[in-house]
This record gives sequence, structure tokens and C-alpha cells, in this order.
Amino acid sequence: MTVRLTVAQALVRFLSVQYSERDGLRQRLIAGSLGIFGHGNVAGIGQALLQSELEDPKALPYILARNEQAMVHTAAAFARTRDRLQTYACTASVGPGSTNMVTGAALATINRLPVLILPSDVFATRVATPVLQELESFGAGDVSVNDAFRPVSKYFDRVWRPEQLPSALMNAMRVLTDPVETGAVTLALPQDVQAEAYDWPEELFVERTWYVARPLPEASIVDKAADLLRSAQRPLIVAGGGVHYSGAEDALREFAEQTGVPVSETQAGKGSLAYDHPQAVGAVGSTGTTAANALARDADLVIGIGTRYSDFTTASRTAFQNPRVRFLNINVARFDSGKHAGLPVVADAREALVSLGSALGEWSVDDKYTAEAQELTRNWNGTVDAVFRPSAEVTAKLAEGLLTQGEVIGAVNELSAASDVVVCAAGSMPGDLHKLWRPRDPKGYHVEYGFSCMGYEIAGGLGVRLGAPDRDVFVMVGDGSYLMMSSELATAVQENIKIIVVLVQNHGFASIGALSESLGSQRFGTAYRKRTSDGRLDGDYLPIDLAANVRSFGVDVIDVHSRPELEKAIQTAKAATGPIAIHVTTDPLVGGPDSDSWWDVPVSEVSELQSTQAAAATYEESKKAQRPYLTPADGDH
Repeated sequence: MTVRLTVAQALVRFLSVQYSERDGLRQRLIAGSLGIFGHGNVAGIGQALLQSELEDPKALPYILARNEQAMVHTAAAFARTRDRLQTYACTASVGPGSTNMVTGAALATINRLPVLILPSDVFATRVATPVLQELESFGAGDVSVNDAFRPVSKYFDRVWRPEQLPSALMNAMRVLTDPVETGAVTLALPQDVQAEAYDWPEELFVERTWYVARPLPEASIVDKAADLLRSAQRPLIVAGGGVHYSGAEDALREFAEQTGVPVSETQAGKGSLAYDHPQAVGAVGSTGTTAANALARDADLVIGIGTRYSDFTTASRTAFQNPRVRFLNINVARFDSGKHAGLPVVADAREALVSLGSALGEWSVDDKYTAEAQELTRNWNGTVDAVFRPSAEVTAKLAEGLLTQGEVIGAVNELSAASDVVVCAAGSMPGDLHKLWRPRDPKGYHVEYGFSCMGYEIAGGLGVRLGAPDRDVFVMVGDGSYLMMSSELATAVQENIKIIVVLVQNHGFASIGALSESLGSQRFGTAYRKRTSDGRLDGDYLPIDLAANVRSFGVDVIDVHSRPELEKAIQTAKAATGPIAIHVTTDPLVGGPDSDSWWDVPVSEVSELQSTQAAAATYEESKKAQRPYLTPADGDH
């Protein structure tokens, strides 16, 4: 038996009956579609979504977005919130509508988050070539701008003929539900093919379940891992995002309590342990705590769990200075498990921790090491307390009436509920949040730091709220990132999706400004100022009224100028039923506490500027601490 549908109608019907299942819990794989229509998809996917909505509004709900890049961010944030077991499809028109999604695709793939991207493409028949918005290739007739998706997608296909759709869809679902291979999946759809009819086998549209497995560790590798731990005097866990995606938080807590091994966290892994757990030592790396970084410096065994070991996490390969340091890497992806010449435990994080804990029996670290880790953490907590509530001596040095960014973070952290979620992505705030935020719930921290994409925050906040509608979502965003992409505030109003936007005005790119200064470039080109008569951008601050801009979307805004006003605003926002914003100006020259760490950003080797010369000398000295991390984990100790 067959059913006659267009390619787009078949696609929509197929997506509406796909499910994922893990540990016996089954749920819709594609929760809905985010999209913006143009001539490339309005008569294809647009018509199919309309028809689907009229038949069953719940089959594949459609949300009108305002920016194509942003809607991919929303889908990625949703997928992360749902532990990669659900996602959205994203549809856009031909040309710029589709290429706008390339950045979002890169973000999803870098962060190992499943997103289905459906860019419209040029005519397969080429009868109307070149169509509006088509980029012609002088050297190849079968190339379009959508080929730009190939390097940023985990799977790419172009459906030139209806007969190709089933295999393309099957491969797409396979990759979306594979914890090793997942990322952006792109199916480019020529606009004429979308509207082409075909007789489809009915079995294509039966409900289909994609099982997400938990790979078990090899017993002999677990034994080797246990031997490595028993031989270690100063082991340290680096918990990454894989802990959350595996749902391994309880297993990690039990393992840490059993063995006494301190637990540090990457950006994606933050919240793996509650901040006040005895084994929790906080963030590690370039944006880490002094406690975690002190332990990392002397660690003789680093146990990476679900981490990619980014340069921030390893402080550009300067974090682990013990000459005898070895790495033990638990990761579902072999690619990551072999990094730094580590012993690869290729397995699901939860299952690996349970197996390793069982193999270790009653082994635990020395009490003196535990006491040292806890003392370092107590000292760091004192630093955080001072940042959250600065002394009169500190506030006296601030520009009149301004708060510090750390004080704003502290107020949100202390007045939000444990189940609330903080969202951020770029600028100086992600680093401060990594160091300072005290997570009380595994899902309470959502900072995109794989791509660290400016403009992710508001769009990502929508995705988090869609994925966790029972949690309040605090979107922490600086003025620089806000101005990159504020458009999805309109989507929040349209769908009445409650997000609390904490908009921090610091008149420019504070993070890059501080980095520029440290590299001898004197914060050049990082402040939002008027150009003066001598041709330089060092005049008065631009008179941009961000609060008025937010209000223009139909979002209520609370302007605050003091700590009491900020606290009252947070409480008011918590009580709101729709999107709301808090606007606060902070001192851009007051940074967060130092992490006693380093990040490798090269400095000009030759310069006439004295500031750059000094920075180059500092850089060369810091560079001496870099290490290759190439010694095999099971090599000579």
C-alpha cells in the first residue's frame, strides 16, 4: 500500500512519528519545527506544516522564529536541556535564510548536540537557474551555498529525488540519536523537490523508536583503570558535559563519596555535584577556581569524565604540572577518550563509574588529601562571598552608583530557586559564572562555551524554557551579545515563553577589552564610544537605550541602580508570568577574581608599543609551562 504525498508532506509526517528511548523511557524525538518561510520553503515545508497543524496541532508544532541562526540555537539549547534525547527541526528558505543557519550548525556539532537542519536549496531540475538568491559556481553545476553545511554537520545529504528521502531520513535519525556521532544533521531540500508528489510506502510513516544505548566498559580496561587509581596519591576528577547527558550525577556523587576523589568541573559539566558537596572543588582551567587549579597543578592522575578537554579546561595545557601526571578518560566517544594519551574507557559515563567503583572496593584517597582539598575550597568560597557582597572599600572605588558584574551574578544566584536555570554564552560573564556560580541542581547551569557564540543567550534561553517549562530561566547577557541578536524576544512574546533577561550594560566588549589589555593592545576597538575629531573611537559612550529597545518588543523592563533595587527586581521577575527583563549598568573595569591560570593567546612578537612588548615578554615566560601530555597512562611511572 502507498500514500501519495509531496516530499515535504512525507518529511513532516515521518518526523511526527519518530521516538527516542533510553532506560525504558520513550519520548518524541522531534518536538516540533522552528522556521522562517521564504520562496524556497513556503510552498513545500510551509504548506506541509500548515496541513499537519490543521489535521493535528500536536503532531509537529510550528514556532515562527525571527532569525535563522537563533532558531538553531534554540533547538540546540532544547536538546541539551533534554539530555540529547529530543530536539527540534529548523527550516529556512533558500540562500541567506539557509546560510544564516551555518553558525548554529557549527555550535550544535561542537557541543555534540542533535539538531535537524532543513535548508532549502536550488531547483533540482535547474529549469529556472539561476533562481533568486542562488550562488552560481563557475566550476561545478551541482554545488550550492548549502555545501557550506558539510564541514559543520555530522551528517549531510541533499535530496535530489523523492526516492532518496527515506534513506536520508533513516541516516538522519541514526545520527541524531547516536551519543557518539550526534551533532547537526543537515538535509538540503531543493525547492522544487519539496513540492513534488510521490507514492510512498505506508510503512515509512509507522511509529519508529530509536534506542539510545548505554555502552558498557570492557572489563579488562576497568581493571587497568582501578590499578591506575590505586597507584595515585593525588587523583582529580574533571567532570564534563557527558556526566549530564548520561544522567550520571548520582553515580558520580556516589563514586566521589566512596573514594574521596575531589571533583572539578568544566563549563558543560558544572553542576555535576552540588557546589557544597564535600568533594566539590568547583570550576577548573582558565576560568576555574583557585581550589580546583591548585589540585590540578599537582594531580598525578586526572580522571576525565565526558569532557573534550578544551584549551580552557586544561589552561592551554598548563593546568596539570605534575611530571608524573597521567590521564584516565571515561567517554562514550573514542575520539575524546584517547586525548592526552589517556587510558581510554570507552563507555557510558554512568555505567563506567558504577563498574569502576565496584572494582575499587574500599579504596579511597588519603584523609590528608581530602582535608587539603576541602581547605582550598573553603578559601575559595570566602573569595566568592567577597565578590557577591563587596566591601565598602571596594564599592568606594566604583563609578558612582554602579554595581559589579560579580555582585549582579551573586544576587541572581542567591535569590533564584535551586531549580532555576542560568543561561549565558559569550563575553566576560561565562568566565565569571564558571568561577562564581553555585549550582544547587544538575540542570541549573547552562553556559554554551564550546562555540561561545555571541547572540546565543536569548535564543538559548527560549530552548531551555521549552525543554523545562517548570523552571524559571535567567538569561544573563551583556550589551555586546544582546546587540548581536535580540530578535528572539519577539518570539518569546509571541509564544508567551517566560524568560528573565538580566541585561548587563557595560558599554562594549568587556571580556575582549580585558584580554586586549593583557596582550598589550590597550582595549583597542572594544568600547562603544563615539568617534572624536582626531579619528579615534575614544569619545563619549554611545547613548544607546537598551531598556527602551527591550520595551519595544513588548517586554516589561525593570531598571535597577542599586543592590536593593536589584534584589526587588529579581523577586518581581520571579513572580511574572511572561518574559521580563532587568536592566543594570555595571563597572566594566572591575573583573572577577583571578583563577591563577593561563590561556594561550599569542602576542605580537614585534611591536613599537611598549605595552605590547611587555605582554610579549610575559607570554614567552608563560609559554614555558606548556606540556604535550603524551606519556601513556600505562607507561613507566
